[in-house]
Amino acid sequence: MSAPMPNNHEQQMREDDFIISKTDTKGRITYCNEIFMEMSRMPEAELLGKPHSIIRHPDTPKIVFKLLWEHVQSGNEIFAYVKNLSADGSFYWVYANVTPSYDNNHNIIGYYSVRIKPSDKALAVIKPLYEKLRSLENSGGIAASEAHLNNLLKEKGVSYDEFIVSIQAD
Repeated sequence: MSAPMPNNHEQQMREDDFIISKTDTKGRITYCNEIFMEMSRMPEAELLGKPHSIIRHPDTPKIVFKLLWEHVQSGNEIFAYVKNLSADGSFYWVYANVTPSYDNNHNIIGYYSVRIKPSDKALAVIKPLYEKLRSLENSGGIAASEAHLNNLLKEKGVSYDEFIVSIQAD
């Protein structure tokens, strides 16, 4: 399946929705719940075994995925705001929590993600920030967006995790 052309149609998660998926260590989908299939507009057969990036919207800055992979591959959970792409070109925003999954010997065997609807207040902060980060990536690469994000966090005196969680909670 080729990547759909993004359009401006936004889907809204319901307040009580939980999008759940599991992947292997390479990011290939091994499980997805009904709401994941509903929002992605893809049946399970088109999702299982595919890279989770199948729903990656180009509006989400690359630095977000760099941070996500750094966190989970080192055994830490992460919270992030992600704009996802559906098979019909529509999009939807999620507030994601991604955690490593372990075997009995404490080896990472995959990743587990639960996504909920982000707060309107959080999106009011995230949307312009992501636009700036994407612009910086387009002109100066991922290093430029990472530097901007790090400077923002330093100015606020918070870690990435503290910032992301605080804007959802406000």
